[in-house]
This record gives sequence, C-alpha cells and structure tokens, in this order.
Amino acid sequence: EPENAARTAAVCLPHDWLSWRLAGHGPGSGSEGLKELATDRSDASGTGYWSASKGYLTEVLEATLGHVPVLPEVLGPLEFRKDLEGRIIGAGAGDNAGAGLGVGAAEGDVVVSVGTSGTVFAVSGSPTSDASGLVAGFADATGNYLPLVCTLNATLVLDATARLLDVDHSEFARLALSAPAGADGLILVPYFSGERTPNLPDATGSLHGLTLDNYTPANVARAAVEGVVCSLADGLQALTDAGVVARRVILVGGGARSEALREIVSAVFGLPVSVPSPGEYVADGAARQAAGALHGALPDWRTSGVELVDSAPTPEVLTRYREVARRTSGN
Repeated sequence: EPENAARTAAVCLPHDWLSWRLAGHGPGSGSEGLKELATDRSDASGTGYWSASKGYLTEVLEATLGHVPVLPEVLGPLEFRKDLEGRIIGAGAGDNAGAGLGVGAAEGDVVVSVGTSGTVFAVSGSPTSDASGLVAGFADATGNYLPLVCTLNATLVLDATARLLDVDHSEFARLALSAPAGADGLILVPYFSGERTPNLPDATGSLHGLTLDNYTPANVARAAVEGVVCSLADGLQALTDAGVVARRVILVGGGARSEALREIVSAVFGLPVSVPSPGEYVADGAARQAAGALHGALPDWRTSGVELVDSAPTPEVLTRYREVARRTSGN
C-alpha cells in the first residue's frame, strides 16, 4: 500500500498511543504533538525496527515505508511523561517484561510461563543475538535484556490428554506422578499445533515407544507432561546457546498449578524451581513500574506463597526425547 505508506506521519504501538492520549494529545495535535509520543524498551524491542543494543534501525523503516516517520522516544525504566495537568504517566511495558518485573526476576533467573503456549525468557545483563531466529532479543522493564523463546504447545496438550483419559486435572497430575520418570520408554512429541521452536509449522504430534507393557494411562499422562516440559527445555537450551546463564526457574501461568508439571520441570531442567502463588503478575509489574516512576526507584516487593521445588534431575528423559524429536522433524 505505497500511498498509505507515504501518508504515514508517525508509527507507534498501542500502549504508546494510549499513553499519548492520556497525556492529552490526539487528532489535531499536529507535528509538535506527535513529538510527544513515547514508548519503552521492552515493547520497542519487539518491533523489528528498534534494537536493544543499537537503537532505532531507520534503514528498516526507510526500506518498508519509503521514509522515516516520527518515532516515539524510548523511555528508560523509571522515566515518564506527564499529562497537561502534571500527572505522571509511566513508560509501560510488554506483557512478558511486565511479568518478569511482577515476579521480581533478576539476572540468572529464567521465567517459564506455561499457558496455551509456552514461553521461556531470562533476565540478562547483556543483549543477545541469534541469527537462527529462535531467540527473540527483547529488552526488559528494568534496564536489562530479556531473551525469549516461545513454543506453541503447552497446556492444550495436557488438556487434550486428560480428555482422552477421561480424568480431571487433579487426577491427571496424580496419574503422571504415579508413573516412573521416562514413562517406561513412552515418549510424546507434543507438536499438536505445529511448532515454532523448532520452526516446524506443519509438524504434528506423535507418540513413540509403545509396548504392551508401557501403554497405560499413567505412562500416557507422564509422557504428555514430559513432552511439553522437554519442548520447553529445548527453549532453555536455545537461550543458553545464545549466552544466557540460568541459575533458577520461576514457573508461572495456568500450568504451574499442576503438581506434576512443577516436579517434572525441576527434574528435566535440572534446576530448582520457584512457583509463586497464582496471580496477575503482568499487572503487578505495571504497578511496580508505576511506583518506581513516582518514587524514583523500583520497590522491592516480594511475591507471596512461593513454593520451592527441587526434584532429582532426570537428564536421560531429555536425551531420549531429543533423539525421538530429531527423527520426527527429519533433522
């Protein structure tokens, strides 16, 4: 749409536009009003035309729009705008950056969010670069960096397996934990919806290693949980390959309520897992940022009801999964 591209005066993200309107700007503000647009590092780093290490990549915009439009000022973690009456409007943040801020993730922490999709991201003191495209080089909401990997298949795989076994989530978790690590050789590759990490959009899920002895409800349940967790562990491997140092896992999302998932994440990842009580951690991160903008420093709020899980490592489960997944993907 070259004509619309030529007419584009400014480019911003939804929360940038909302903050701009809250500050009292809008249609009719003119070019001076557009200069009041602001954004934050975390959402800017997801645009493709702002680099956490280099700033705006104007050549990208020049190549796509034909010119460089007005771009929002990228605010630091504690910087803010004010509305026409002097009220403070914080910089805002992307959802994952907000969640990291909400749980108090620090350098060396890896946040694993298990919901409809799975997300693995880490707080890093230096930017990452991954030419394969598996790791997205986001920035966080504190001034650090937030390399991130996303998988497509998480709790929906567990939901589907629980329906197949005709059990509720509590019984499903009990079944999974009643089976031995490795599910007696049963391995589920959970690419039910294709996959983006690895990049296999047309892949399907598959169950391997079936025998008359191991084809039991408990082993099927265990294989489903281990398959999802091993897929997330591949995400963590992509992060460590990009230079991330992982010391602890913080497990959040709807899937974190499953005892089976909590124990198996710790065992497969080979790391202690911290599980905060269920909460709206993105909103908590926004509140923490607002408090920081008001007072000049981020408050040291502690998450409540944290459960610590430190299962015996089961590296053999991940090794066998990777062998099967590699054959399945044809790599």
